[in-house]
Amino acid sequence: MTVASLKDVLGPAMADHYAVAGLVVLGWEDARAYVDAAEETQLPLILQAGPGCRKHMPVPLLGKMFRYLAEQASVPVVCHIDHARSVVECQEGIDNGFNSVMIDGSMLPLDENIALTQKVVNLAKRHGISVEGEIGIVGYSGGAASARTPPQDASIFERETGIDALAISVGNLHLQTEQKAVIDMTALRAIEAVTAVPLVLHGGSGIPTATRQFLASSSRVKKFNIGTELRMAFGTALRTLLANQPEEYDRINILRATIPASRSVAASVMRELASCKPDKGVIDGAPNLLPY
Repeated sequence: MTVASLKDVLGPAMADHYAVAGLVVLGWEDARAYVDAAEETQLPLILQAGPGCRKHMPVPLLGKMFRYLAEQASVPVVCHIDHARSVVECQEGIDNGFNSVMIDGSMLPLDENIALTQKVVNLAKRHGISVEGEIGIVGYSGGAASARTPPQDASIFERETGIDALAISVGNLHLQTEQKAVIDMTALRAIEAVTAVPLVLHGGSGIPTATRQFLASSSRVKKFNIGTELRMAFGTALRTLLANQPEEYDRINILRATIPASRSVAASVMRELASCKPDKGVIDGAPNLLPY
């Protein structure tokens, strides 16, 4: 059994100057592909159930699926609720097997964000659950605008909430289909100077590969949330299968065809973020360990 908390995987990443991928799950096929990638690379993984995933599939089912995959893995796997907006959402995740939660009060005034996050931290700590919070607003490509993280707010928030990881806004953006985000290194260094916990960048798909590698090895950004590029790999594989085999109608065969591409992209991202990890023990071509 290798179910791990954020502290379990981000602590070593801090010490050894690498980062861990938080991969966004939408169903069985991608979740299974990501854990296969973790086994292939022998690297830790954070499986994330965001609002869209939780709307599509009930949390009690997601919790059982995440825990099953984590318990079968030989590497640390965190079962994480992403972008919860309320104590109730966090409580539901904790009650159903998730051992890490992100409470997103970023749209609230600082004092209200602190109060909400404190409630979640107090709840989570009783169960040994790790908590990620957010200061600043990470916007969406073609949608809501970002608001950069004020360093002084980040410092106060960390001190008063006791969070385990802090999501920040320094030029990263959700739902970018191209790697064109420009990270404000001056802003990032200012936040690092007044905080101590591992930092998180949401919208990791939009950050250029070289920048992700640089940040993983030389900053306190230890968790990158990756979703869009994985969904793009899934969608491309699905379209290819349907175009090449128009007579195929079996749902299992159709969706199973997406697993190799999702696994390949996930493994590539994980290797990239851990490229400076000492003795990372990457194993190429490891077989699938879980039955479909």
